[in-house]
Amino acid sequence: MNTEIKRTPLHKFHAERGAKFVSFAGWEMPLSYGPIMEEHRATREAVGFFDVSHMGEIVVKGEAAEQFLNYALVNDVSRSGIGGATYSPMCREDGGAVDDLIVYHLANQEYLLCVNAANVEKDFCWLNGLSSGFDCEMSDLSDHYGLLAVQGPRATGVLQKLADFDLESISRFRFVRDRVGEAIVLCSRTGYTGEDGFELYCPVSEIKTLAEALAASGESEGLRLVGLGARDSLRLEAGYPLYGHELDEGITPLQAGLAWTVKWGKGDFMGREALLREREEGVKRGIVHFLLDGRRIAREGEPIWLDEEQVGHVVSGGFSPMLGCPIGSALVRSDVLQAELFVDLRGARIALEIKKPPLHQN
Repeated sequence: MNTEIKRTPLHKFHAERGAKFVSFAGWEMPLSYGPIMEEHRATREAVGFFDVSHMGEIVVKGEAAEQFLNYALVNDVSRSGIGGATYSPMCREDGGAVDDLIVYHLANQEYLLCVNAANVEKDFCWLNGLSSGFDCEMSDLSDHYGLLAVQGPRATGVLQKLADFDLESISRFRFVRDRVGEAIVLCSRTGYTGEDGFELYCPVSEIKTLAEALAASGESEGLRLVGLGARDSLRLEAGYPLYGHELDEGITPLQAGLAWTVKWGKGDFMGREALLREREEGVKRGIVHFLLDGRRIAREGEPIWLDEEQVGHVVSGGFSPMLGCPIGSALVRSDVLQAELFVDLRGARIALEIKKPPLHQN
């Protein structure tokens, strides 16, 4: 396995703008460019600009590409049609998640998969192993793509100044391939913040010019560059899973609150039997989201208590700039969800206020 720390094509762009870097999933990525809370608020109230070029891109094509992906994934990729995107976990035979990803239907029997940065090699090997017997081929094109995200209530206005097409014609989880600035991009109305916005896939050779154009276009709209710190607090407020926390090889989609992604009627798929058995027997544990009083943050791994019995543990924790309090998610037993649960933070037992996401209020 390659252990070399990678940098996105925009590393110098970020450094010139005061980025503080951190190691993440084998990449040196911007953590922030200033106060994380300000980057978070800018995304909720104006527009945030993210470099997410560390994400992986895998193309699957061939006569049986759709059939194969419908076997490999729990969701049904045939529903989106060309120009549509589908979010789906990808499961093992026991129902645990190999990864979660977005599938873009590029053309007849041709799909682009956007996978988590830490899982590119694992996912590609997993898919290759599953593809035996299907008439399709796969290519890892991660090194060829850059990926930018523009998110927030002013995202459309910022991007429309550069786009050769009407952004309002693109509905949620749809995309077009057209020109933005000087670059031909795949422009998708998707995101990881809980806000309206777009993700732009473009050739690595054109991403610097595109980034500079977007930064200039957003200057009058209050655009802020946003690093991984605010990206995590934004997704946690929105209730979105982060692989390795709310979803992993030991947490099934049913436990992660992603039962809506499992399309039982499409035929056989990897993990179907195990997930069906779990549904029939009752899901024994699940992800919940919570708020805490005070300022102390419940960090990953902290036990969740019911009286003197541990009934779960925290999987993500942080601070909500919009709510002004600590928030988090936990994996807990399903039979205690109506009880008063606590987390012990340095000897202080603090009650969890269980809340259905999104946790923030626009």
